[in-house]
Amino acid sequence: MQIDFAVIGGSFAGLSAALQLARARRQVLVVDAGQRRNRFVDAAGLTSQGFLSQDGVAPADIVAQARAQLLRYPSVQWLDGTADDARVSADGRLTFRVGDTAIGAGRLILATGVRDILPPLSGLAERWGRSVFHCPYCHGYELDAGDIGIIAATPQAQHHALMLPDWGRTTLFLNGVYTPSDEERAHLARRGTRVEHVPVVRIDGEADVVLADGRVLHMAGLFTQPRTAMSSPVASQLGCAMTEGPMGPFIQVTPMQETSVPNVFACGDAARATGNVALAVGDGVMAGFGAHRSTML
Repeated sequence: MQIDFAVIGGSFAGLSAALQLARARRQVLVVDAGQRRNRFVDAAGLTSQGFLSQDGVAPADIVAQARAQLLRYPSVQWLDGTADDARVSADGRLTFRVGDTAIGAGRLILATGVRDILPPLSGLAERWGRSVFHCPYCHGYELDAGDIGIIAATPQAQHHALMLPDWGRTTLFLNGVYTPSDEERAHLARRGTRVEHVPVVRIDGEADVVLADGRVLHMAGLFTQPRTAMSSPVASQLGCAMTEGPMGPFIQVTPMQETSVPNVFACGDAARATGNVALAVGDGVMAGFGAHRSTML
């Protein structure tokens, strides 16, 4: 199969990129493996927050509506599956495979996303997206100004500990991960964040923190700092330059979402240090614009 534009990833960023190309009356193929990063929120019955006009709507519903709208454009094709074996030939042609299907693309947009690697604390993974989160702007308000716990996984916990008092009474569980400096402790005290040194044994109930000394602290919700990894090997297979961010590596892009590989663009969480739904949609718009305009050069 040969296509003008291929978008790998059919979540918020990929759908947004494909929509711009469809509206430019270009042939577009979207390949999606159905592993959206915030699918755990759907499983928990929670909703997307802070996205203009869609505040309080389930992410799955937003994506389903966006896909239906995109597929109304006759120049769009959709292929369920996982992209792999991506290559740049000697003459610059871009190819990849989805199962047994070989695909060539004039322009390729990577909206492959990332996966979260959680700290190895008993009970944490089971509550991910339900009562354990990483983004205060996405989920802090719904904790109703209650008791909020931060499970330190990296020194980035300090950032959480300074932000989250705006959303509720905050406790930072250091869990042996790092030791705040005197200056950092003073800053935490000014923000009203309590610091707990006793190690965390496990998470029980909804968001109950069980400590090594036997105490159980009941929290409305918990935050932690996962590491991120690419959800797909395609960027690495193509040789895209990467940047190391505070949570993990991401694809290096220009303001028009161009990668270091000619005719390859990237957007969404795979191409920024941190992100959310609104930022992914905006990145997708720019990637679609960038890919389209590159054909005019």
